[in-house]
Amino acid sequence: MYANPRFLVETDWLAKNLDDPRLRIFDVTGMLTSSLVNLADERSYRRGHIPGAAFLDVAGRDGALAKPGASLPWTWPETDVALGELGRIGVSRESRVVLYAASPRPGVDKGMMWCTRAWWVMASLGVDCAVLNGGFEKWQAEGRPVSTENHRYPSTSCMAGPSSYGAVASRQDVLRALQTSGVCVVDALSEDSFAGRGRAIYGPRKGHISGALNVPANDLLAADGTFLDAPSLRARLGERRLFEAEQVVTYCGGGIAATVDAFALALLGHPNVMVYDASLMEWAPDPDLPMSDPQAR
Repeated sequence: MYANPRFLVETDWLAKNLDDPRLRIFDVTGMLTSSLVNLADERSYRRGHIPGAAFLDVAGRDGALAKPGASLPWTWPETDVALGELGRIGVSRESRVVLYAASPRPGVDKGMMWCTRAWWVMASLGVDCAVLNGGFEKWQAEGRPVSTENHRYPSTSCMAGPSSYGAVASRQDVLRALQTSGVCVVDALSEDSFAGRGRAIYGPRKGHISGALNVPANDLLAADGTFLDAPSLRARLGERRLFEAEQVVTYCGGGIAATVDAFALALLGHPNVMVYDASLMEWAPDPDLPMSDPQAR
């Protein structure tokens, strides 16, 4: 069993609780374009969604839970901005939020990472939130009801509460982590990206932050898009001895896939996890920051 099972809900649970007035369900589906730009995919929502769900733009450059006008996409929002946005979409301290996504192009669009990104932001503010295990694909595969009705929750006000997860790291935090015993820096991108294979995407340099370990986000999910069961997930993360680390800092290209690794660690009860928000979009272009490209050897 997961240490924090409330963070991940199953389709059976959601189906039984659709009429709960506290429930706030959000479809956060995003789509990766051919130019490697992530966009909110509201068209997917309009084609069909879980009854009662509203659409929430998380994937857009200036999405609902991002800092407006920032130089990098998906930059962590200021607390007052995030709370204002949560109130606008109907989330309060009394709400129980469930986040889900579809994968418009399985293998290309990773729906889970947008759920965990939204979860990480909401969790940092003390919101009672969960990710739907398996997302919309699992819901549909089980023959559950689908709606095409556009839905919005009435606006309210949201106040921050106590939180155990949702911490974000700066590049200074990462530099300190690399020099600190007992702290692990984890790259959530693919093995190919970590190894420097293919073209540079996040800046002029390829590869990974020097000293980082590689735990690809997709390796934490089963073929059907659900998270690995608790023993398998613990074993996968334990291979890198992450539960022996006092602190884990995860990163990826832009602070999105990194939240899958961070969420998995939170799900299993690791007490000290941070996400490097700017990730390689900030790190790779700066020649003063240490980076390793195995292909350059």
